[in-house]
Amino acid sequence: MARNENTNQNGGAWTNQQKKDVWKKGQVISGEPVDTWRKDKCGKKMKYSEHGNRKSDYGWEIDHINPVANGGNDDDNNLQPLHWKNNVDKADKTNWSCPN
Repeated sequence: MARNENTNQNGGAWTNQQKKDVWKKGQVISGEPVDTWRKDKCGKKMKYSEHGNRKSDYGWEIDHINPVANGGNDDDNNLQPLHWKNNVDKADKTNWSCPN
């Protein structure tokens, strides 16, 4: 059975602590509050309160760097924040790079 988007390796919801820990990996934006705004590895702006919101220009999701479909897990070193559009583009790709 396929997992829903933006879920942990077992298909469950992320805890608030996991969200906070992964959020801290985002790039700090100079002059912006770090608890509210960050950029993902591709430079897309994300807003913390928009986690999981695919209708927002600033929505973001927790991405498995090594996808669960490829054996990836929920270890902290396998998680990163990605703008939801980048996460959709990445999907289960193991050799993904940011879109131009």
